[in-house]
Amino acid sequence: MKRLDTAWCAFKESYAGLSEAQLMEPGVSGMWSVRDIIAHVTTWEEEALKHLPSILEGRRPPRYSVAYGGIDAFNAQMTTLKEGLSLSEVFRQLDDVHQRVIDVIERVPESHLTSESRFRRRLRLDTYAHYPKHAQAIRLWRERQAGRASSGFVVFRFTPPRVSGKLSGHVRHRTYLQGPPRRN
Repeated sequence: MKRLDTAWCAFKESYAGLSEAQLMEPGVSGMWSVRDIIAHVTTWEEEALKHLPSILEGRRPPRYSVAYGGIDAFNAQMTTLKEGLSLSEVFRQLDDVHQRVIDVIERVPESHLTSESRFRRRLRLDTYAHYPKHAQAIRLWRERQAGRASSGFVVFRFTPPRVSGKLSGHVRHRTYLQGPPRRN
């Protein structure tokens, strides 16, 4: 449980303080935004919730290669499925699903968590070994963003208009770069 909590906190810290526009900006990991990564992490926690009970019963989950054509195909399908979710819905799902994972762990016999069991392996792969990969991608993206902003380039961000604290209409975030001032 401590490993899960430590990795979870590091994942959440990786995007802490980002603006809504930054959370939605593509290019963090491939074409994924931080929002897409958060939805992806939630998807894998949902997979843990779906398969951990059957593992406890001695059953084996279906292979992703058979059920979806591979893990990449599964990830693509789930990304498409979740692309219409609002940022607030992505965060709501993140918190809800993670709490459900914690609830499952707290009810599981200790032996499944202390020994290298199939349960613990699946839990590790879908959660605390998964979070750091994406936390690292977000941290590297933030470093690239900071380097670009401090390298003499000015970053202008378009902020969508707000009505009553909510975004009015769907406006994509764009980043425009202007080079350093010319010296004459």
